[in-house]
Amino acid sequence: MTSIRRRTLTLIIGLVLIGLTILTLANIHDSNHEIAEVYDAQLATNARLLQGVMRMPLAGQEHAQLYQAFNQALGQAEPKVDGHPYESKIAFQVWDLQGNQLVHTRSAPSLTRAPTYTGFSDINDLGKHQWRTFVLKDEAHNLLIWVGERDDVRSDLVNRIVRHTVLPNLIGSLLLMGAIWLAIGWGLKPLANLAATLRGRHPGSLEPLQLAPLPSELEPMQTALNRLLGQIQEVLSRERRFIADAAHEMRTPLAVLRVHAQNVLEAQNDEQRRESLDYLVVGVDRTTRLVNQLLTIARLEPGTGPVKTQQGDLVAAVRESLAQMTPWVLSRGLELSFECNEPARPLSTDFAAIDIALQNLITNAVNFSPANGQINVTLVFKHDGYEL
Repeated sequence: MTSIRRRTLTLIIGLVLIGLTILTLANIHDSNHEIAEVYDAQLATNARLLQGVMRMPLAGQEHAQLYQAFNQALGQAEPKVDGHPYESKIAFQVWDLQGNQLVHTRSAPSLTRAPTYTGFSDINDLGKHQWRTFVLKDEAHNLLIWVGERDDVRSDLVNRIVRHTVLPNLIGSLLLMGAIWLAIGWGLKPLANLAATLRGRHPGSLEPLQLAPLPSELEPMQTALNRLLGQIQEVLSRERRFIADAAHEMRTPLAVLRVHAQNVLEAQNDEQRRESLDYLVVGVDRTTRLVNQLLTIARLEPGTGPVKTQQGDLVAAVRESLAQMTPWVLSRGLELSFECNEPARPLSTDFAAIDIALQNLITNAVNFSPANGQINVTLVFKHDGYEL
């Protein structure tokens, strides 16, 4: 997956570019419209100015001289020398209402006849150029005035406006992208610091994270990580405790099994060997049960669920546990006895936990008893339960 910085930058820059494109297109459209309006107004103004000149009150011969002077002046125009290049792209023609051409510029398109329409229109000069024209009809003075402008005049101006608009927008967009990149990097710096801290930690480190100052958006993340690290520490502590408890609890059963194995090796006849083997099998079964009990105890850690109890005879359970440990106690030069002042009674309890507790008691008693000592186990029933 791409980085948050790259995703955010792509989204923001994409939106900025889309917005700038829309604004640029809108500006170009508005510029085209305004340019068309201004140039159309200029065409109409030129036509009316020409109308005013052509309506001067002159005699018939003087009108002919005026038309001739117009044609000579317009024909002698040299835009490349003493004028403007656009002069060849702007033209006008004048007819009388009978269709006779009175005045025309040299750059004017060739028309087979005088136009029959008035107002604005677009014409094509035999496939050469596109013209925007305005025709003014003056019936009072027997005049038909045609004023035209080549379309590339307007196109050139629009292209200049586009270049002057798009280029600054492009440069500004690049600068804006750089500023956005730096701004996003500054805004995501706390997240980058958190990632760098996590990468720099030792794989086995479970110390809580302490990053400051920390934005409010990252505080829940740090809290969750610290809570997770605490849970991992607790799990590891429980595992270490379980291993230590298992090693401690298995020491005595293994010693008992060793005693039974030695008895098998030292047996004088088949009957003794058979009896020792039976004890050895029983000891293995008991060790297996002890392992299962340890696993059960491990599952009884706080927060793992309720304690599982079962109905049974506590006296018989204690007597069986002591019987299994008797050979080992005897091998240590000690004697083990059991007394109970009450008959067997059914009881609902956790016999696995009682077996482990009793084994721990006997093991401690064996370890701290003098040679040839006596270990007495007494089970007393009271009104609120048994006492061992």
